Amino acid sequence: MKHAGAAALNRLESVLGDLREFSDLRERSTGVFYRKSKSFLHFHEDPTGLYADVRIGLEFERFPVNSAIDRAGLMIAVRRASAPLQ
Repeated sequence: MKHAGAAALNRLESVLGDLREFSDLRERSTGVFYRKSKSFLHFHEDPTGLYADVRIGLEFERFPVNSAIDRAGLMIAVRRASAPLQ
């Protein structure tokens, strides 16, 4: 599965805008987010749609981002994964 290109990322502009609001995430290139010095989130595209890979603990977990429900699920996962440990 290839990384999402410019046309795919343009379709995700609202999601990218929401991700840019997280103060602990840095967008090193369009659609590629880091938390501290580690890769945290990036997007892929394939014939079945668009996906986000989010670092959950030590591994990446893949989330579809093709519908409003998918995107809401992604944002919940990002909030949980980026929450400070207590």
